[in-house]
Amino acid sequence: MGMVITGMIQSDKDFDQLIERRGTDSIKWNLFDPDVIAMWVADMDFRSPQAIIDALQRRVEHGVFGYPQEPQQLRDVVVDWVSRRYNWKVSPDALVFLPNVAVGFNLAVQAVGRPGTGLLYQPPIYFPILDVPQHAGMEARPSELIRTEGGHYEIDFDDVERAASDNCSTFILCNPHNPVGRAFTRDELEKLGQICLRHNMFICSDEIHADFVYDGRDHIPIASIDPEIAARTITLIAPNKSFNVAGISCAIAVVPNPDLRARLEGARRGLVPHVGIMSYVITEAAYTQGEEWLDDVVAYLQENRDYLRQFVADQLPGVRMDLVDGTYLAWLDCRKLGLKETPHEFFLREARVGMNDGARFGPGGEGFVRLNFATPRSNLTEALQRMRRALLAREDNH
Repeated sequence: MGMVITGMIQSDKDFDQLIERRGTDSIKWNLFDPDVIAMWVADMDFRSPQAIIDALQRRVEHGVFGYPQEPQQLRDVVVDWVSRRYNWKVSPDALVFLPNVAVGFNLAVQAVGRPGTGLLYQPPIYFPILDVPQHAGMEARPSELIRTEGGHYEIDFDDVERAASDNCSTFILCNPHNPVGRAFTRDELEKLGQICLRHNMFICSDEIHADFVYDGRDHIPIASIDPEIAARTITLIAPNKSFNVAGISCAIAVVPNPDLRARLEGARRGLVPHVGIMSYVITEAAYTQGEEWLDDVVAYLQENRDYLRQFVADQLPGVRMDLVDGTYLAWLDCRKLGLKETPHEFFLREARVGMNDGARFGPGGEGFVRLNFATPRSNLTEALQRMRRALLAREDNH
């Protein structure tokens, strides 16, 4: 039946509470039929922090919503956040506020990429990135991540070097990686950065899932590795995923190099607006008052991840899930099921569970589905039980 209201919302930290989202203009829950459990697009089924809700309500009560001025203190707030959370020291001047991260990586490549040159990326990858080369008049240079026998994704550095050598001017990094869930290590990032330096390439690093890393890991921005790398990097972060506020978008480009920052601003060309007043309100409230909520939700998600992985191993024969270092997205390998259709189509029809088709994420995604586990445990359990019953029924029919 999907999600239903179980009573009045008592707390922004009651992550077990089921909140009805149909009828609220939710793309996640309105895409499929009402009997489908939506486990696809990357937003969470949790109430946002009360501090954000209160800040928005105070602004609404003022009743005037004219053209906004960037709050004077906001840059210091963001700088403090990245210092505390990622151990990354940046100047307030390095920040550029943007509508969202997808706009950010397109804008960044428009700013620094050269038409006719190559754009390097690592598929399977967040599918809007696949369209960036065409938008910028560039040529795609994919370097596919390697899935080991142990089910762990690694970077093929020889292949990255090959792709970078083929007239490449720009590299889009996704870290933590969507959809495979890798949080890249310092050593991996250093090697990637050095390849880019050797080939005089710019880096656009999509780090929107930076706040979702597990097992005591710390997120490492690639620009924090080395000043030379930082001088060629545009890093994109946002409160959107971290505090479940994607419907009021705001992203932040961190660009330490002033010349690179000027190029980014110049690439707006009258097409990319500045953010709205509610985005400023959300960003300040999130980064000053939302940290405790975020830590609690990350702990809950780690438990969901572990529960999901164990369930897949024990009760979904033919399906395999790798360990997720970061993001709240599971990448399920369904290739051993031997389906005549995509696993997305099978589970949607037979289990009434809606996930992302792995093929949309480019090379290496065929035979996979992406499952969003940022949902109450009971909802996750119901979806998994449906998937289990669908697989058992399929075995009986064979």
